[in-house]
Amino acid sequence: MILAEENMIYEGKAKKVYQTENPNEVIIYYKDDATAFNSLKKGTIVNKGILNKEITTIIYEYLNTNGVQTHLLENLSDRAQRCKKVDIVPLEVIIRNILAGSTAKLLGIEEGLELNQAIFEICYKKDELADPMINDYHAMALGLATREDLDNIYAQAKKINELLQEFFLKAGIILVDFKIEFGKDQNGNIILADEISPDCCRLWDKDTKKKLDKDRFRRDLGDIEDAYQEVLRRIKGMV
Repeated sequence: MILAEENMIYEGKAKKVYQTENPNEVIIYYKDDATAFNSLKKGTIVNKGILNKEITTIIYEYLNTNGVQTHLLENLSDRAQRCKKVDIVPLEVIIRNILAGSTAKLLGIEEGLELNQAIFEICYKKDELADPMINDYHAMALGLATREDLDNIYAQAKKINELLQEFFLKAGIILVDFKIEFGKDQNGNIILADEISPDCCRLWDKDTKKKLDKDRFRRDLGDIEDAYQEVLRRIKGMV
């Protein structure tokens, strides 16, 4: 499949988006580029696009069958998907089940603390501001989302978290935390968009606590592609 550059409508850190003949559909192409710390660290992970596309497909098919609407329509190639075109809600939604990374550092708590309930955070999706964390009142005051939108998003995020915790645990993986994004389709419905992969999830082996996600890139731990391949191997065939 050849994607013409003149049809590209957006290029992000990890994906390109192309218009199609159908104004309500797009093609999403997954790249091998890797970034961390708001693009201060850049690199390439071999076959990352292929692995993330396949992992996202498996997870979105699982969520679709369990009542979560996503933008995924079909696979087109090893790196491309056909998806519903959405207007992205400019919020990143972060769900934390175990304290890790920047939040553990912020709170002065050792990484690995199991929380008695999940923490839900939202960040303003704006690269030039380094995606600052905001609260509901910021989001509503800035016109990023209505109260109804936020209630809908939080309800979906809660369901997605519960489904994914169970899904990954069956594969011997702990879902530590993850980031998701939502968009509005042509009918104004808020649906899950973007991707769910080791790029935007912290995934630990249940027994060894080995990191199977982009922290291996962030922290120079090595074996990055192997970790992504391990996640795919474990969840393949589970849907």
